[in-house]
Amino acid sequence: VFFTFSLGTRVHYFGRTILHGGAKYRATGRGFVVRHEKFAENYRLYSRSHFVKGLELMVLLICYKIYGSAASGAVSYALLSFSMWFLVLSWLFAPFLLNPSGFEWQKIVEDWEDWSKWISCRGGIGVPSVKSWESWWEEEQEHLRHTGFIGRLFEIILSIRFFIYQYGIVYHLNMTTSSRQGIRLSIVVYGLSWLVIGAVLIILKIVSMGRMKFSADFQLMFRLLKLLLFIGCIVTIAMLFYFLNLTVGDIFQSILAFMPTGWALLQISQACRTLVKGIGMWGSVKALARGYEYMMGVLLFAPIAILAWFPFVSEFQTRLLFNQAFSRGLQIQRILAGSKKQA
Repeated sequence: VFFTFSLGTRVHYFGRTILHGGAKYRATGRGFVVRHEKFAENYRLYSRSHFVKGLELMVLLICYKIYGSAASGAVSYALLSFSMWFLVLSWLFAPFLLNPSGFEWQKIVEDWEDWSKWISCRGGIGVPSVKSWESWWEEEQEHLRHTGFIGRLFEIILSIRFFIYQYGIVYHLNMTTSSRQGIRLSIVVYGLSWLVIGAVLIILKIVSMGRMKFSADFQLMFRLLKLLLFIGCIVTIAMLFYFLNLTVGDIFQSILAFMPTGWALLQISQACRTLVKGIGMWGSVKALARGYEYMMGVLLFAPIAILAWFPFVSEFQTRLLFNQAFSRGLQIQRILAGSKKQA
């Protein structure tokens, strides 16, 4: 697991250096440690190099199960995709599996509070990345500020794969396949999907402007604005159900299609930062990026928190990482710490 994870570090920084330059030493792992690293620290270190790529591969594996024809049964699918699922799980959860006390409930609560505070904190001049998500997000785009035109162009070209993927999902929607018009209707639905994405960006812009103008002095107006936007979304979905034969399965598939597309728009916006700032949409891009980071954090944190409910998981991890004598000493330390708190 550790070897597979360290390969992900090499792949990410080799690829970034080839595209944008700026080669320097990158640690592919760390030595033997007994100190617990917080969830926010692991997220800052491995978000772009491992977590994003792991989630992308996971979405592709889910789509392969839904739409693929080579693996018709569960057994054949498991045999064909086992190695890829091992790669995905290693890239997503290796830092937490190899993190001492990573499944202790008290540590989990402290990590969540620390991560929530970090991601909600606004950045600014002099605010370090360990204190604010905005500062860290700006640092993660540092390579794009020093790259040339070719590097930015390749970033945009690589992001186009998400748009091709989006069309593939839209083509398989029930509202498309149930019609005799076939490809023509799928193109129309694909165009409508871009209207939905544009509407989401406009809504984000309206909410951000409303927060700046109304949130401080006119709380009621700001809440009414959000209520009207929510009602508008519900009415739009209801109309799609009625007029275009939208199904619940289509909604799930649309989420699979739109989530990567939104990420592609983020990558393109970061590559064209000057242009996006010029048209006044950088605040919406930042709000969308924060939403994606929050969703990724929840997806990663939820399985860890669920496993932390079971005491034997933490015990198993301690025995896995350390020898028996150290594990026994660690257990005695916990007992002594508990008795001191009770006293």
